Amino acid sequence: MTMTVAGMANLTAREIRPGVLARRLIPIIMALLSGVSLAGCQSILSQTYEPTVSPSSNPQIVDEVQKNDPNAQVGAREHPRIVASYGGEYRDARTERLVARIVGALTAVSENPTQSYKITILDSPAINAFALPGGYLYVTRGLLALANDASEVAAVLSHEMAHVTANHGVERQKREEAEVIASQVVAEVLSSDIAGKQALARGKMRLAAFSRNQELQADVIGVRMLGEAGYDPYAAARFLDSMARYSRFMSATADNDQSLDFLSSHPNTPQRIELARSHARNFGMEGTVGDKGRDYYLSGIEGLLYGDSPQEGYVRGQTFLHGGLGIRFDVPDGFQIDNKVEAVLATGPGEAAIRFDGVSDTSNGSLTNYIASGWVTGLKPETIRPLMLNGLEGATARAAADRWDFDVTVIRTGAQIFRFLTAVPKGSGSLDSIANVLRSSFRKMSPQEAAALKPLRIRVVTVQPGETMGTLANRMMGTNRKLELFQLINALNPTSVLTPGSKVKLIAE
Repeated sequence: MTMTVAGMANLTAREIRPGVLARRLIPIIMALLSGVSLAGCQSILSQTYEPTVSPSSNPQIVDEVQKNDPNAQVGAREHPRIVASYGGEYRDARTERLVARIVGALTAVSENPTQSYKITILDSPAINAFALPGGYLYVTRGLLALANDASEVAAVLSHEMAHVTANHGVERQKREEAEVIASQVVAEVLSSDIAGKQALARGKMRLAAFSRNQELQADVIGVRMLGEAGYDPYAAARFLDSMARYSRFMSATADNDQSLDFLSSHPNTPQRIELARSHARNFGMEGTVGDKGRDYYLSGIEGLLYGDSPQEGYVRGQTFLHGGLGIRFDVPDGFQIDNKVEAVLATGPGEAAIRFDGVSDTSNGSLTNYIASGWVTGLKPETIRPLMLNGLEGATARAAADRWDFDVTVIRTGAQIFRFLTAVPKGSGSLDSIANVLRSSFRKMSPQEAAALKPLRIRVVTVQPGETMGTLANRMMGTNRKLELFQLINALNPTSVLTPGSKVKLIAE
């Protein structure tokens, strides 16, 4: 959701408008594919949503304030590609008001209280926040879900606002060729190629990347803003710790591509955390100064979307379901599904790997001819054969490349061809059994099944007498590591004791 804060935090009400897994899979699967752009599962656009935020009685309209600001023009030019790279804008009026409240408090004590900000909540589970010249601020819903109070989000946003007021983005831009950037923006925004949009994100947003000295300068300014705005100044160090813990959690079983995450572009060292603490001590001892804003923060993120969005489908254990596309399938036991923007990936025992994606099909030609049309490297033409899979037309074939054997299965539903690419090391003997699970389980969902699908959300609950971290963690959904994730999203450790009457976050439908 994009919103605006102008000058002294006057809110206007407008702007309508995610490596063992990845890095092991990509070279394996791409070895099979020949020079074509792979479109991922098609997104189903959500309904148009009009926010219900009421404007200030005397708002400063940001577009008017920034009209003649060359810095804002830079941010405006880059804004569409940022939104595209992160899966669009997250729309929720309550969360919008929460973030605007935090930015408003920080604006009043910033280096430039007259600076106007245009704030966008990005519809991404990645943990990130960043700024572009001219007051364009971005925060992902993933970061909001990880934070436990307003002071932690304020710590991140004050750091990014410091980049704006210190003109770091402008300094960065001066070292780049503006015309090259502009031409890239045009090409990227107009491109409908999913892989191209991925490449945008992995460029680490050139205007949002700053030098280490600029990062440290923003740290100092940000902690000062925290303290002067009345927030807990130690929140910066505390949330850096939480983000580092989350990064370790995400990479514990899979080398996920975290190039969209905060710590990939913001240096995170023990020295930097200690520096944040040392500046916070200027306001007093830890635990004795500043407001954390926990209660109103938890109220503001109640119901926040967590993890996969409806547009990307859902992972539930060994099953992938997509209500918009009306399809579902299972992967074998022991496999872990990774639902990425460009495709659904899965890895399992013995270096086995699966890729699932979809492409538009308007020709309605033979699927056996489609497999043979040149997009599969190492194809064994004699293995191509037609199939019927749960009442759907399909075809399958075998291929080989380097030390890998592949099964290629394609299935047509309406004007869409879905593709399974399964890879195993040569001679492993498991290719048939893995591919058979995929083929036998792939089917169309009934309208009732699709309508019953619900996304995971942040749910705030009150701890009852006798409840423990274990009993509460058992209520978590969408993860096999329930206790670990429960502790992580609530900034708890294994020795923490819950107090009856306190509030904690759960992940549930």
